[in-house]
Amino acid sequence: MPTAHLTYDFRDHVVIVTGAGGNLGLATALAFAAAQAHVVPVDRAVERLATLAPELNPAAGHLPVTGVDVTDPVAVQRLVELVLAHFGRIDGLVNTVGGYRAGQPLHETPVSTFDFLINLNARSVYVPCQAVIPAMLARGRGFIVNVAARAALAGTAHHAAYAASKAAVVRLTESMAAELKDRGIRVNCVLPGTIDTPQNREAMPRADRSRWVAPAAIADVILFLASDGARAVHGAAIPVYGLS
Repeated sequence: MPTAHLTYDFRDHVVIVTGAGGNLGLATALAFAAAQAHVVPVDRAVERLATLAPELNPAAGHLPVTGVDVTDPVAVQRLVELVLAHFGRIDGLVNTVGGYRAGQPLHETPVSTFDFLINLNARSVYVPCQAVIPAMLARGRGFIVNVAARAALAGTAHHAAYAASKAAVVRLTESMAAELKDRGIRVNCVLPGTIDTPQNREAMPRADRSRWVAPAAIADVILFLASDGARAVHGAAIPVYGLS
């Protein structure tokens, strides 16, 4: 996994990264750790974080939290209370939880698929944001970066439910930015194209992977949006497509 990142300094910042056991979540958590942040990597799977990123441990100043369903308001509120009790602050939230299902026209797509994608891609943003914003408001500062997708910009055949769920992330981002930009909190999102992951390589073995975007490259954009360099950026949806 590529580890080279642009230079940022997040020393003394406390950053929650949801979905930290996934490809993009892990790259993002490691990038913030490399920039000296105190990272709270969050994942639903209990064993995955310890296996993939043993360096993200309490001895190194981090607080891995597993077994958390980020669509569950009670579980996420407990997470926020744990972080505040441990660090006394929350400076940033990066929501990387998400997933993909597609392949059928809308009239053949089960409603359960629509519900699944709205829950996984949009509720996973709504619930954590709702939980962390009061702590950020109390300090008068903070940042949130959400992960949408290129599909959020336009619906295409056989992707109705997925595109709708990712479009919801963009609208949530814009709405929060409008509500919070005058209160010291920046909210933006990224729009990855096809991400170079083992899962996508297996699903598309004949694709030109050189045109895909690496998780580490997306993480660099996320760190920029979290940095003071993006202090004037509010409600943006930044394309990160690679060469595709």
